[in-house]
Amino acid sequence: MPAQYARRLLAVERDAQRNAHLGWVLAFVAGATNAGGFLAVQQYTSHMTGMVSAAADGLVLGRPQALATAIGALLSFTAGATCTSLLVNFGRQRQAHSVFALPLLLEAACLIAFGLMGAWLADLHALFIPATVAVLCFTMGLQNALITKVSRAEIRTTHVTGIVTDIGIELGRLLYGLGKPPVQGSAARLRLLGGLLLAFAVGGVVGAWAFKALGYAATLPLAALLAFLGAVPALDDVGRLRSGPTD
Repeated sequence: MPAQYARRLLAVERDAQRNAHLGWVLAFVAGATNAGGFLAVQQYTSHMTGMVSAAADGLVLGRPQALATAIGALLSFTAGATCTSLLVNFGRQRQAHSVFALPLLLEAACLIAFGLMGAWLADLHALFIPATVAVLCFTMGLQNALITKVSRAEIRTTHVTGIVTDIGIELGRLLYGLGKPPVQGSAARLRLLGGLLLAFAVGGVVGAWAFKALGYAATLPLAALLAFLGAVPALDDVGRLRSGPTD
């Protein structure tokens, strides 16, 4: 059942399967958001390496708007990651069921705001690109920090460089292990990484197609998915508070 799946996906008690499933879902969302964001502002908002390069280019080439946008993107991504850390620690201190749900709910709210306000902001050319980049980078920072904390830094979902690097490492281990048993690769790890890469790629295709067909409203189904996943454990906490302490 969907509600039970959401509870398992975001449960405080973690295992490899739950981490993998959550990683695949979030990689799909990240891929879709990144592709849609590019069509909106011609920038990939999950790509902080590119933002640092853009800031350097803007500084050297004398493009203050590009420099400011890139710096704003970096600060927004950092702020999103910081916010996730605060929310997770807040939930852990209170032994909440929704420890990992709160950042997802905030991410959903950001996507809803972008989806509803994007068309309006598009008419305000001076604000549109910086505001859009800031919102989407904040969202990606939220998400990447969440899966990092959930998986103890074993999974990333908002950028592919690390995923592809890890796939190469595991392939090297598997190939070397054919002749040297002491060095063994992990087929399970390779399936996880391959799933993350595939989910991001499929999300990118879906996100680009949806944005082309629906415009900014394409983010609303993504927001609905995240809101549903986060709402189930959050409502469990609300019910627990209403029922009061148990003996």
